[in-house]
Amino acid sequence: MHVFSKLTCRQLTYYFIFCILSSMKLYNTLSRNKEKFEPMGKAVTMYACGPTVYNYAHIGNMRTYVFLDLLRRGLRLNGFKLKGVLNITDVGHLLSDADEGEDKMVKAAKERKMSPWDIAKYFTEVFFKDCEKLNIGKSEIIAFATEHIKEMIDYVAELEKKGYAYETEDGIYFDVSKFESYGKLSRIKLDEQQAGKRVKLNTQKRNPYDFALWKKAEPNHIMQWESPWGMGFPGWHIECSAMAKKYLGQVFDIHSGGVDHIPIHHENEIAQSEALEGKKTVNYWLHGEFMLVDGGKMSKSLGNTYTISNLEERGYSPLDFRYFCLNAHYRKPLNFTFEGLDGAKTALSRLYSAIEKHKFSNVTTDKKTIEEYRKKLLDAINDDLNIPLALGHLWTLLKNEPSIDIYNLSLEYDKVLGLSLEKVEKTVEEKVNIDIPKNIIELAEKRLDAKKAKDFASADALRNEIQKLGYSLIDTKDGFEIKPL
Repeated sequence: MHVFSKLTCRQLTYYFIFCILSSMKLYNTLSRNKEKFEPMGKAVTMYACGPTVYNYAHIGNMRTYVFLDLLRRGLRLNGFKLKGVLNITDVGHLLSDADEGEDKMVKAAKERKMSPWDIAKYFTEVFFKDCEKLNIGKSEIIAFATEHIKEMIDYVAELEKKGYAYETEDGIYFDVSKFESYGKLSRIKLDEQQAGKRVKLNTQKRNPYDFALWKKAEPNHIMQWESPWGMGFPGWHIECSAMAKKYLGQVFDIHSGGVDHIPIHHENEIAQSEALEGKKTVNYWLHGEFMLVDGGKMSKSLGNTYTISNLEERGYSPLDFRYFCLNAHYRKPLNFTFEGLDGAKTALSRLYSAIEKHKFSNVTTDKKTIEEYRKKLLDAINDDLNIPLALGHLWTLLKNEPSIDIYNLSLEYDKVLGLSLEKVEKTVEEKVNIDIPKNIIELAEKRLDAKKAKDFASADALRNEIQKLGYSLIDTKDGFEIKPL
């Protein structure tokens, strides 16, 4: 259903007025600046790096796709139509991002005693089920790498013809010395790097940073195709450039992914794409930050690579996790703890309760208040997807007297937040557990310390954070009092 299908003509008019007055700005990794977003055509063309479907996507992966979904929803809020591509890497992604080791698909197939195609099918289905649980909408085009081998071979052949590629015993490599602006995305300077520091030295490579466009396969390699250079399979980086060009053309508006893609994968995409086309091929590069777990990296050895199913087994809903993600800006690292997820679960429950009071009210709210908060929503989204601010505005809005108008406006907020607020049903009021979570108390104590130190900016920020988690903070002569919203 279209984002505007339930809005009145008056509401649509206000939307388009606000869109004119409030231009959308997005942080472009390439320029390191917030830039006014100006698409090239009627539909926003965008490419997102999708999963390598050799294993279950963990919650850090899923945070990136929540970010992608928020971006798509924010663009739609501004009235843009979308033409998006999400790729599925089902071949060519080696264990090291720098062309070393075994193909992840092949390795998984051997370990599970299944064919790579069965592995890909199974984990692709799991990925999209997780996306559905998290209210992450599908891109308009889903592109599987194995279905675009011809386009990749043609792409590599053209690069070779232009003098950017050369052949070795194990594959076809891109010569980064031929591309003068290599490193412009990550700001890496090749002349300052130590040879072999990032990758193991391949003596046949002209430069340590040269990357594989096509890998020659051993006779017993499971996944391989005929090519001008013998039997082999594509390099990981060439997949995205070839599929983006096929569906979006030589130049498109947005390329998104996680920050881990900046130094290698996206840097290499830029090199091969601009070398082929002779011009800039992406106007805006957007990247979502890492998710940490208990302050550190996710690691299988530490047993902290949780999946959405793992969270469900512990009694959390996928939307509890989505709400948790909404409390941090996409460009800020997010530290996952179960205590934090408990807070998000409680806050979301209270949000649903607050929405319920407005949904079944017959009272109306003055138009000035409604339009004021509608504008606040658009302004927050248009400031580089400031979702935490939008969420804070929603909580403030819901403090007003219960009103059907506020409920309807909350659904407009939810077109971006994606928390299924429309599914709130009238229920018998349950007794609310008023035990205040430990993390809320700790935030309140930090705020009290900040006030005593006359650091009022930090104190205000901490109050807002507590409010987003579903609690109000009341100052008392002895300190503070915490109450559920």
